[in-house]
Amino acid sequence: MTNSTDIRPFQIDIPQAELDELRDRLAATRWPVLPAAAESDWGRGIPTGYLKGLAEYWGSAFDWRKQEARMNAYPQFVTEIDGQPIHFFHVRSPEPDAMPLLITHGYPSSVVEFLDLLGPLSDPRAYGGDPADAFHVVVPSVPGFGFSTPLTSTGWEVGRTSDAFAQLMARLGYEKFAAQGGDIGAGVTGRLGGLLPERVIGTHVNSDQGSLGLAGEQFPIPDGLSEDELAVIEAARARWAEMKGYLVLQSTQPNSIGPALTDSPVAQLAWIAEKYQDWTDPARTAEESVDRDLLLTTISLYWFTRSGASAAQFLYEATHSGIDWVAPSNVPQGWAVFNSHPVLRKIMDPDHRIGHFSEYASGGHFAAMEEPKLFLDDVRTFFRKLRG
Repeated sequence: MTNSTDIRPFQIDIPQAELDELRDRLAATRWPVLPAAAESDWGRGIPTGYLKGLAEYWGSAFDWRKQEARMNAYPQFVTEIDGQPIHFFHVRSPEPDAMPLLITHGYPSSVVEFLDLLGPLSDPRAYGGDPADAFHVVVPSVPGFGFSTPLTSTGWEVGRTSDAFAQLMARLGYEKFAAQGGDIGAGVTGRLGGLLPERVIGTHVNSDQGSLGLAGEQFPIPDGLSEDELAVIEAARARWAEMKGYLVLQSTQPNSIGPALTDSPVAQLAWIAEKYQDWTDPARTAEESVDRDLLLTTISLYWFTRSGASAAQFLYEATHSGIDWVAPSNVPQGWAVFNSHPVLRKIMDPDHRIGHFSEYASGGHFAAMEEPKLFLDDVRTFFRKLRG
């Protein structure tokens, strides 16, 4: 771009040659040969048989053009901030008093997570809702993810991303705005509230029971817990220790996994699909929790944009930034915890300082996909009292 503050319209248009190459690569996959017992053991990672079924569907039945058209039905733009291309959805509400809302995705997610909520959030009247709940919705791709690529420099992590997204909202004319996010997005959202209390109306984050595994690592374990509660936490910590290999590798040696995620679609498929199985509602299968086409749309974005490698760089930078993801903030805060457990609030909000703390029995890490109505209602309810 000749002017770094330009905002230009963007449409997704993956060349047909890229789609043909994806199908050819999937068809030519060299599958591992494992003992039968190992192939079906989720405890060792994604089972080969399950992965083969996903790969077959991705290569033969998945309709990328249909999903591309769904995304292109909403206004998308690209701008440059701090030398980095930033892609985003920007859906303005027809309601004159709509509240600006920045939504930030996490890992291994994308803007696709919120695709089905862009309409209800921006135009509730058209979806049977209260027009007073309307938002002007901005959903950017985190630098290094999706079409916020390629990375033009190192150093992109939660702090720098928060600064860039604050600039983005100002560039769009939103001096004051609300913020929402989960995972990486929760870090960005909390940091915006902590650093820019004069601009941020309120922050809403979503989490899930997996956060218990981070107790003692990112959240202190409070005194006074019962033996049963401590046992629940220790079980979650042990499970997280078994699951975090992806994070250890990407936060220490992202250059080692990057080529596999860029060169092999099955590697990228396995890398992300495993997390959708592990982190969604444990009472359901991954495909009962998240529509298979939406899952493959997210994975396709990683594949076509080569962002498996650059997303890994983001996790490396975040680990080495020295920035605490849980930023103190005095702006109104809301939490929505899915697949919750009673001990969660004792860790996340031991003093009950968070006035809006919703806990749901269902859902999981990808709440906007898994429980869109609960997610939508919670966001609306929290920000409703901050309007005007």
